[in-house]
Amino acid sequence: MITPVLAVGCLIVLVGFAIRASFGVFQIPIQNEFGWARTEFSLAIAIQNLAWGFGAPIFGAFAEKMGDRRAIVLGAFLYALGLILTTGASSPFAVQFYEILVGFGIAGTGFGVILAVVGRASAPEHRAMSLAIATAAGSAGQIVGPPVAVFLLGEMSWQSVFLVFAASILVVLAFLPLMRAPERARKEEMEESLGEILRIAFRDPSYMMIFVGFFSCGYQLAFITAHFPALVTEMSAPIDPLGWCGDLGIDTTAELGGLAISVIGAANIVGTLLAGWAGSRVGKKWLLSGIYAGRSVAAAWFILTPITANTVMLFSAAMGFLWLATVPLTSGLVAHIYGIRYMATLYGVVFFSHQLGSFVGVYLGGVLYDSYGSYTTVWWVGIAVGVFSSLVHLPVREEPRLNKTGVPVSST
Repeated sequence: MITPVLAVGCLIVLVGFAIRASFGVFQIPIQNEFGWARTEFSLAIAIQNLAWGFGAPIFGAFAEKMGDRRAIVLGAFLYALGLILTTGASSPFAVQFYEILVGFGIAGTGFGVILAVVGRASAPEHRAMSLAIATAAGSAGQIVGPPVAVFLLGEMSWQSVFLVFAASILVVLAFLPLMRAPERARKEEMEESLGEILRIAFRDPSYMMIFVGFFSCGYQLAFITAHFPALVTEMSAPIDPLGWCGDLGIDTTAELGGLAISVIGAANIVGTLLAGWAGSRVGKKWLLSGIYAGRSVAAAWFILTPITANTVMLFSAAMGFLWLATVPLTSGLVAHIYGIRYMATLYGVVFFSHQLGSFVGVYLGGVLYDSYGSYTTVWWVGIAVGVFSSLVHLPVREEPRLNKTGVPVSST
């Protein structure tokens, strides 16, 4: 059942992710305007992802102490402020600094806060699917964002597009009153201090394996989001025979790059919803292991195959199916093990690993591209970390660490 909390949460995530997913589209226009090395803008996006990671547990704790809606409002204003200030930047350092604000803004309007609200508002039997629906909304934003950015760049400067995006993230706040606070947690849950919960989690090998395993998810997703449009735009295959993409009105590799990110988002809606459905029926760690293994197989096939418009579309569909499917499973696994009272903070800590991977993937992509003129090396690193994450999830113990009174169980 779609509740007001879920509906508004989906809208916020959709708009926020539409903006975030489009940043790769701006890489070449900004590079061409200022003559910067690709490393410079890559570092800006990498810093954005790292700030998002630092901000996730901070906003999670803020939401749990001060209120969910206050955290979302603060996040939206930081998001808009970062975008507005970026339009006046004329140096790489300025852009990189302002992306810290954007990153914290994404943290306040992204999965860490929204999924915790949705999780608390959902009945246990519907929680996995509710988390999947909210995650799928991020994929819907990914479908919309890049093509809209490409279209707007054809009509106005990139600075004007950023102003449009800033206005968009503020407009969604008008719907925030509909996001009524979910039921309060049980009294015994609230008595368990956040500090004690964190100490238990950090001593738990399973929690730390989830933390480490999420690194590759961030690496792969951020690298592809930031660099795949540029990779496709500059691909060596002829532009003329764009396969069946020509039937969609796609005439250039730049348009193909934007379409590829949208296809990833479209396929991920199906994959994420399926992951949410399966997550309540199959062990989440097994699903996560399979997803990471599948990503590595898809990436290896793509890099070993001559790049054409058709292989770009096939890879985008395959990777998209597995794209954000890890999010409802990972957040659901954290909620299953530690409950939902401090889910925002505990998932936020795990998400920091995701964003650390994002920083490495985006920045390493720019550095190695400038050094070697290709993305091949960083692509293979992504395949390797995907295999590692597939293996590291296997020993995770899917058992609650707290009993019904909020006390650690003796077996922990």
